[in-house]
Amino acid sequence: MKTAARLALALLMATMLAVASCAPTDDMAAPPADALRTPSGLASKVLRVGVGTRHPGPTALVTVHYTGWTTDGRMFDTSVGQTPPAFPLDGVIPGWTEGVQLMVEGEKRRFWIPGHLAYDNMPVPEGVPEDQRPPKGMLVFDIELIRIR
Repeated sequence: MKTAARLALALLMATMLAVASCAPTDDMAAPPADALRTPSGLASKVLRVGVGTRHPGPTALVTVHYTGWTTDGRMFDTSVGQTPPAFPLDGVIPGWTEGVQLMVEGEKRRFWIPGHLAYDNMPVPEGVPEDQRPPKGMLVFDIELIRIR
C-alpha cells in the first residue's frame, strides 16, 4: 500500500474512533438522579476529572472539544476529529457560559442544557433553511475543557 493511501486510511480510522467515542448513551433523555443541578436548571456530571485548579470566568476565552445531541440521541454538532475551537464564554449559549465556568482544565463533563439556556429564545435569521437551524428544547453536550486563555 502506498504511503499516501496508508496515511489516508489511518486518518479515516482515527476520525471514526473519535466520532465513536462521542456515541450517545442511555442518559440522553434526562439527567441522572446524581447529576449536579444549578438553580437555572442546568444539570451536569463529571465524566473525567480535570488536572487544573483554575475555573474560567464569564468572559474567558476557552479551548474545548465538544459534542452536542438532542435528547433523542441525534448528534447535531461536534468538534471531535478537528482542531479544538476556542470560544469566548460570553459569546456562546447561556448554558455553556454557566456550565464551563464549573470546569477546570482537563475536565470532561456532560451537560443537560434546558431549552431556555440553549437555543429556544434565540431568533433565527430570515431565510435560514429549517435543516440548518439550531435544535430547540433540552440539549446534551459533552464538553472537554482543554485550556483557559
